[in-house]
Amino acid sequence: MAEFRYKGEVLWQRMERAVERVNERLRKTVSILEQAEVPYAVIGGHAVRAWVAQADIAAVRTTQDVNILVRPDDFEALRQAMEGVGFFYRQTAGVDMFVEHPEASARDAVHVTLVGQMIRPDDVEANPDIEPSETADDFRTLPLQSLVRMKLNSYRRKDQVHLLDMISVGLIDSSWPSRFPNELGNRLQHLLDDPDG
Repeated sequence: MAEFRYKGEVLWQRMERAVERVNERLRKTVSILEQAEVPYAVIGGHAVRAWVAQADIAAVRTTQDVNILVRPDDFEALRQAMEGVGFFYRQTAGVDMFVEHPEASARDAVHVTLVGQMIRPDDVEANPDIEPSETADDFRTLPLQSLVRMKLNSYRRKDQVHLLDMISVGLIDSSWPSRFPNELGNRLQHLLDDPDG
């Protein structure tokens, strides 16, 4: 049976290495922030993974980048800490990020989201604070309700997929839409009513 290869490398090994590189970037970032005493919360796919894994490890989905939430007043300390160990700061399409070498893709970055700001002009509300926080897999993240609220606010296709993952493992149920403002609650109700889209 023939093996799929890319530049001489077996593809499953390449895929496995790609996942491990993202996990290493997360661990490195968390270590930098903890040592520099910069308050943060891991958000995005890694936060969703941490919550989903508590309910059903088989439902965990891989993610390609690292997303952190920090307060605007802590951004300069974050930048100094990241650049101090060799990361490079970049801003692309209005998104602050750090990459491990100047030519790195934005997909291989640590993306920074700021507390109290809108990611896009059409967002329903500003980003939440990093407190209160939860600890999962040796990093700080948001409580489940705050994470769900961020996902409903952003509501891109990947956010919808993350929400559906949390619904599928029972982290979110029919009692949840009433916890949010109408527009966000309606978005969640739509996903609950029609999970197959």
